Amino acid sequence: MHLVYLALGSNLGNRSGNLISAIQFLEPEVRVKKCSAVYETPPWGYEDQPRFLNQVLEVETELAPGALLDHVKKIESDVGREVSFRYGPRSIDIDILFFDDLVIDSPPLCIPHARIPERAFVLVPLEDIAPDFHHPALDMTVESLLAMVDKKGIEFFSSGGCPGENE
Repeated sequence: MHLVYLALGSNLGNRSGNLISAIQFLEPEVRVKKCSAVYETPPWGYEDQPRFLNQVLEVETELAPGALLDHVKKIESDVGREVSFRYGPRSIDIDILFFDDLVIDSPPLCIPHARIPERAFVLVPLEDIAPDFHHPALDMTVESLLAMVDKKGIEFFSSGGCPGENE
């Protein structure tokens, strides 16, 4: 079983509902173990768009990295993501942050995700569930990486949690 961290983001439509739907569509190929709180964050890369809701998940899967990428891209489509411009608005975005301690850099797959160290909207929720996780390429903890970024504009939105965890 592989340990994976996924980042989810949504800024179109029912943002909370989009996160919940994406999490539900992960099963059965991907088992969700932990969900961070949900944070409302300013857009990154292209600023003239609505604010995002962001959340990070710790999951387990038997899928290989490429197969997991295909799976999350299908989920994005199922939740209504339409092809847009880079960093543009979207109903859902799912990024593979870490996959075990692998380091892969062969397009279209880059693991760990290349922009983790500069993205507070990923590091804040990731710290909720994995503050001591070591970035395998940088040999730094999530907590250390978070201390180096500007967290301005990131606001707690809801406790999040994983769908069905209290059932």
